[in-house]
This record gives sequence, C-alpha cells and structure tokens, in this order.
Amino acid sequence: MYSRIGCCAEAPVRRTVLDGSVTFSRPHRDDVILCAASLFLGLALWSLGVHSNGSRHLLPDWAALVPLGVLGALELMRRSRPNINLVIGTAAVVADQFTVGNLGSVLIFTDLMYAAVVYGPPALARRLPISTGLITVAVTVTAVAWLQTPQALLIGVITGIVSFGPALTGATLRNHREAAEAARLRAEQTALLAEMDRSQAVVAERARMARELHDMVANHLSAIAIHSTAALSIDSAETSREALGVIRENSVQGLAEMRRLIGLLRETAADEEPVAVPSLDGLGSLLEQARTNGSASGLDFVLEDARPPGEALPAPVELAAYRIVQESLTNAIKHAAPGTVTVRVGRSDGLLTVAVDSPYGERPGPRAPGSGSGLVGMRERTELLGGEFRAAAQGTWWRVRAVLPAEEKAANAW
Repeated sequence: MYSRIGCCAEAPVRRTVLDGSVTFSRPHRDDVILCAASLFLGLALWSLGVHSNGSRHLLPDWAALVPLGVLGALELMRRSRPNINLVIGTAAVVADQFTVGNLGSVLIFTDLMYAAVVYGPPALARRLPISTGLITVAVTVTAVAWLQTPQALLIGVITGIVSFGPALTGATLRNHREAAEAARLRAEQTALLAEMDRSQAVVAERARMARELHDMVANHLSAIAIHSTAALSIDSAETSREALGVIRENSVQGLAEMRRLIGLLRETAADEEPVAVPSLDGLGSLLEQARTNGSASGLDFVLEDARPPGEALPAPVELAAYRIVQESLTNAIKHAAPGTVTVRVGRSDGLLTVAVDSPYGERPGPRAPGSGSGLVGMRERTELLGGEFRAAAQGTWWRVRAVLPAEEKAANAW
C-alpha cells in the first residue's frame, strides 16, 4: 500500500515501503525547523530558570539539557523513523522527570507521539490511541488511589495531554487522509472504468459499422467485379453491353446503399425524414437483384417465406436476418456453382429461422475474391442477438443457418 506524506513544494527524496511507512533520505525541511525551534525554546526556558519539576529532582540542573537534546535530535527523524523515535523519546521524557524538568522536552514528546501515529505503520497508528488512552486511565486511577487528593487528577490530565491527546489527534488526521486517498482512488477507478466502457463502445460501434458497410456494399462490388471480368475476358459486344448494364445498375444501387449508411450514422435532424432500415419485406427485391447479378454465372434464386402474416419482428432481428440473407446471396454470386439458390425464412416457437442453400462445387467463368469477413459478420450479428449460426459444406451444397430470437426482448441485445 502506498502512502502520501507531505505536500510542500520542496518535498524531500523519499522511498515508500510496503508497511505503509515512508523512509526519507534526508530530514524534511519542516522537521529541521521544528528541531531548531524546540531546542531554542527549551534552552530559553532553562536559562530563565523555568522548570517543570521544581524541587523534585535528583540530578544537577544542567542534566535537564540531556533529555532536551535527545528529544530535539529525534525531531529530525519524526517522519523517517517514527517507531524508534517513540521508544527513545519515551525513555528521554521519563529521564527528564528525574531532573528539574523542561517544558520544551514535554512539548517535543507530544509532537513525537503525534508523528508516530501520522507517519508510522498502520498497526502502530491503530494501537497507539488505544494504549495511550488505557495508560491515561491507569495513571489517573493509580494517582488518585496513591495520593488520595483531588489534585491527583491533574497527573492523569497531564498524562492524557502529553500522550493520549496527540495520539488521538494524529489518528483523526490520518483517517481523514486515508479517506481522502481512498476517495481519490475510487474516482480514478471510476474514470478508468468509464474510459474502458467508452473504448469498448467505440470498438463495438466500429464493428457494427464494418458489418453494415460490408453487407451493404459487398454485394454490388462483387457483381461489378464478376461482370467487369467477364466483359474483359469475352470478346463480344453483346456480352460487354450486358455486363456494363449490370455494372451501372450495381454502381447506382451501391451508391444509394452508401448514402443510406451515412444517413444511419448521422443524427437525424428535426426537419429530416428518418432513414429507412432494411427489413425482410425487401427480400423479394433483394433476390430479384441477385438474379440479375448471377444470371451470367448460371444461378437462379428462389424465396420460400413461411412466416405467419401480420406478426412484427423487433427491428434489430429483422435487420440482422436481412443482412444474413444479403451476405449469403453475395457469397453465392461469388462462389456458388451453377444451379438454384434457395432462401427459406420461417418463424415458430419465438424463433426466426433463416436458411440459404447454394450449389457447392467448381464453377465456370470469373469469380470474385473473398476475404472471409462476411461469415464473421454473419456470426457476430447472430451472437449479438443471442442466436445460433452455422455455415458449412454438406455434400454438393453450401448451407447457411441462422436462428434468431424473435421476441421483443431481442431488441435489448442490439
């Protein structure tokens, strides 16, 4: 766990360790100032004859300067060595009680207690407020029982001020800092998760756009490629004229599809009509276009629509089914052997079934190259809606099967 200690502009070089404490390579600037100020205050009080113990001492007056010097030196390591400081500081303040005493030594010890909680390991920071509180209670009870005077309560009060008060203050500050750090980390994690969600949404949208672009345009470009190859390879004016007609028709329709895609991607303005989304009602026109494009390759196309009339489908399901049929027809025009391509659409038990069977085998004449992205796009469309997709060769047929959920809840998966 990393901890952040200090925020001044001239922060010292430091090394963060796993127990939560911080090791500094040199004393912090504020610690140097505290050391100098505390030693100056202690020396000033000693020179003025202001003592905390009065006549209760066993050593010469100058002996009070020894605990003062030790405690003052410990101020230089209040952040880097809080554990050791607390042990040595406790011994020094106890030794100060056998001299004339110095108020500066007591004040330095309170700061060392505070620093031990703020900068020490988490375990020490949790234990010190409890242990100093118990010590304060024990000292108060013992003093009252021993001296049996109300003034004995002052001993407990002073003990609490010197030990429990700084420990409690340090614990409060540390808790606030840790809470602020935790809030900062949560904010960073929230921002990171939001960025990840945004990136995933962008990737998903790009994939959707790629599928739409491929399915809308590949059919027309494949027909253009096949007929242009035929026109170039067959030296016949009639063949060239027929091929150019098909090329022109597919070019115009491809341009219209591109405009439709751009309309889907744009936000519809208030004064614009919504862009129509392809549906299964347009399968007849789609197959008619396929007949025109595939006639030169000896292909015919048949539609068997077994859907019950009047039953609407969710828009995402209709669009996915339409694109699957469109891509299957495109693949048939590019790769199928001469014969009849059959498209079957049915609905039962809350499922929409789309099946396209095309002749499989060697074909004469020109062929358009394929990239395999069409099958990937059909599978992605199906899986996004929670359906099942299969495409494989079975004997002399290439069979495409897609089963899509036809209930309204399917729209939520898009």
